Amino acid sequence: MDYYQRSIIQNIEEWLVKNKVIILYGARQVGKSTILEILSQSHLGMIILNCELSSVQEVLTSSDVERIKYYFGEASVVALDEAQKIEDIGSILKMLQESKEIKSKIIATGSSSFELANLITEPLTGRNIKFSVYPFSIGELAQIKSNAWVADHIEQFLIYGQYPETLHLSPNEKQLFLENLSLDYLFQDILNLDNQLNAKIIKNLLRALALQLGSQVSRNELAQIVQIAPQTVSKYLDLLEKCFVIFSLESLSKNLRNEIKKSKKYFFVDLGIRNAIISNFSPLSLRNDVGALWENFCIMERIKLNSLKNNKPNLYFWRTYDQAEIDLIEEVNGKYNVFEFKWNAKNKTKIPLSFVHNYPVRMQKIITPHNFYAILEEVADIEPIASIE
Repeated sequence: MDYYQRSIIQNIEEWLVKNKVIILYGARQVGKSTILEILSQSHLGMIILNCELSSVQEVLTSSDVERIKYYFGEASVVALDEAQKIEDIGSILKMLQESKEIKSKIIATGSSSFELANLITEPLTGRNIKFSVYPFSIGELAQIKSNAWVADHIEQFLIYGQYPETLHLSPNEKQLFLENLSLDYLFQDILNLDNQLNAKIIKNLLRALALQLGSQVSRNELAQIVQIAPQTVSKYLDLLEKCFVIFSLESLSKNLRNEIKKSKKYFFVDLGIRNAIISNFSPLSLRNDVGALWENFCIMERIKLNSLKNNKPNLYFWRTYDQAEIDLIEEVNGKYNVFEFKWNAKNKTKIPLSFVHNYPVRMQKIITPHNFYAILEEVADIEPIASIE
């Protein structure tokens, strides 16, 4: 079977030669299993074990090194798919990594960073390298298709997202896939983490976030909407982030008195899931949320790029009480890369001078549908700017 290549595979290959356990995090259906299949084509001695199978669970939890060694055979690489299904997986991965009897390199995948991270963090300190797997980036899609194809499908990405499965589906098929996926992975995976969680609350909370996309969100306001305590809202939001459903930006507030402080904006890892939650797959010409969709799309593309390049900037938005604002700020080594995202290219936009005069701005970009590809420009290739007029 032919598979679409993923850019992250090169990073994984570079770490396979080192004595580290490789951890792949990501939501269901983003392509983790496909990545394992692609790796197996270039590593002929690689085996992939489905950790949802009771037989695999029974062998690994036995902690019997000789038995596990026999089970692995002569495999050069052993991939444990859905590794969070294995009880005490962190200690087991540590044992496999430290064992002189087991020569295989180990890769583990998990659909929930919340569960898998909690299970492996302490046992595997200093012994693992983590990668996040996201839906296709536009850089990957350009390599699979072409630059022209990506440019022609920007509207489709804002409506149906970029899950690999949607690549060849018709609009109706994409909608059905996303509606089913939103139910399966939003509820089944999350509820499996804590049987005290409430599916109705999750649904109502996500709908509230989807309808406030790109806006500052108040925890107390969300608590009133879903009728739970603010502390419980925080718990759900944290869980949804760790399960790759949403992500948040904090407000940057260091220098100016009128900066809005301690505020957050929430976005969705994939816009297809967001639109499925509110049952809105209408064309952009019929929507009033296009600006928010564009902002979400562009920020997520920066996150994918930084993850692939192993860049770890601090991410913020910025706003003042007199309505000066910046959509995305990447703080890198004490300097700031500044982005504004405007769907309507006719509206002239400038970076607020109040920000430029008070913060060390390294570079600035205004991203529109006419120059969307500039979102993929790497920070390392951009010269610092002296000022912005």
